[in-house]
Amino acid sequence: MTANVLTVGFVGLGAMGGPMVERLISAGHRLLVHDVSPAALAQAEALGATALPSPAAVADAAPIVFVSLPTPDVVKQVALGAGGLVEGSAMRIYADLSTTGARVASEVAEGLSAKGVAVLDAPVSGGVAGAKAGTLSVMASGDRAAFEQVRDLLETIGRGTIHVGEEVGQGQTLKLVNNLIAATVWAATAEAMVMGAKAGLDPAVMHAVIARSSGRSFSTEVFMPKAVLERSFDFGFRLELMRKDVRLALAEAEALGTTMLTCTTAKQLYDHAYVHGGEGQDVTALIRLLESWGGAEVSSQRRN
Repeated sequence: MTANVLTVGFVGLGAMGGPMVERLISAGHRLLVHDVSPAALAQAEALGATALPSPAAVADAAPIVFVSLPTPDVVKQVALGAGGLVEGSAMRIYADLSTTGARVASEVAEGLSAKGVAVLDAPVSGGVAGAKAGTLSVMASGDRAAFEQVRDLLETIGRGTIHVGEEVGQGQTLKLVNNLIAATVWAATAEAMVMGAKAGLDPAVMHAVIARSSGRSFSTEVFMPKAVLERSFDFGFRLELMRKDVRLALAEAEALGTTMLTCTTAKQLYDHAYVHGGEGQDVTALIRLLESWGGAEVSSQRRN
């Protein structure tokens, strides 16, 4: 157990939040948690967390509060809405581990700062596997002193923890840059692998060669071997969340006036996949849409 036991609030116990809470409990901290899912709350309680009835109740009891939530709208509601964290009296540091975009991060910071709360946006990268292993990359921005106070907590959930800037929202921008690259590369990888399979190449052989060639990427090293070639489609990140991140990133790019031709094309593919049955599917299932268009399957079973 850690020598410095902290009382930590945590709102959002989903695919990412749940494992992060487990790691913080394992490190010896006292976790006060809230989620809209009774099952998620029960699971956290079984690990030793204390469930509370609302975000406000969490912020009324915990000086440090983390949130890990699916969309910007949910983040704003939890932070600033009725029954939200803004109504709590104990919270002094708020850290958002979600991907919300810089503008929402700034809006939340403005609302909470008026209540004397130090705000950090600290989005994470590394997926569910990284959350479970404690190997997430954490990109935090905001008040440096607040960051130093929660650094040990962030390093409990991630090995790659870095303070990227004093301005709230800079961490969000970096996360969107990262996810935009990942999403666009995955779209291109999926298209190319379907092309190779249609030409008669063994997908397993293609993967083996690409994995040691210049075309290798996170997509080929992580998505392809199990989730696609073995047809499990279980990386652990939903397609609609990747689509959300792409759309957020392109909205930021538009506000900045930067040209994003390649990434805009990738966005169109994610939009199409979402509309045509992608909701609720794993992001790796994007390739199934391309397989249906191309008439070839990227499988280690060689079914085509």
